[in-house]
Amino acid sequence: MNLVKKISTIVVIAAISISCDGKKKEAETTDAATDTTQVVADTTKVETATTIVDVAAGNPDFSTLVAAVKAAGLVETLSSEGPFTVFAPTNAAFEKLPAGTVDGLLKPESLEKLKGLLTYHVVAGKFDAAAVTEAITKGKGKFTVTTVQGGKIDLGLKDGKVTLTDANGKTSTVVIADVAASNGVIHAIDSVVMPK
Repeated sequence: MNLVKKISTIVVIAAISISCDGKKKEAETTDAATDTTQVVADTTKVETATTIVDVAAGNPDFSTLVAAVKAAGLVETLSSEGPFTVFAPTNAAFEKLPAGTVDGLLKPESLEKLKGLLTYHVVAGKFDAAAVTEAITKGKGKFTVTTVQGGKIDLGLKDGKVTLTDANGKTSTVVIADVAASNGVIHAIDSVVMPK
């Protein structure tokens, strides 16, 4: 209650002071208060970064991938500074796997295999579509990347779209490129790529 009385007293004194100094001073005080509010709002905006995990979690087409990332304990890793390039299989890509594959990977005893599979879809560094296309062109049709898992994926072009060829010779196509995140970029792919 004493705090409320003190604040009320300060407000009354300030109001009297403003009245005595004239309307010009009152306008300057109002402008200063407005500027202070704007600075606070801008600070809040800067703090809300959207990581790769946030972007994927906000898109219903990646719900299977997000569930797998959580089960593998990779949320913190993929939310870290990076940058990362993630070739993210859509739900439809996971549905192409043999029946029971995803359920089997989500079991606790398959944790290391799941981590290996997911990190095989991640490359350290930020490679947007333009950089990938340029690297493929310079590599005379092929650009080989080393994944976070340690395996390699060959990137190429087919009908103007980036393709991935995994360690087993199976291919996937980038269906949506350059989904931006604060710590990298996501390229949605239509099939799950598999390490050896």
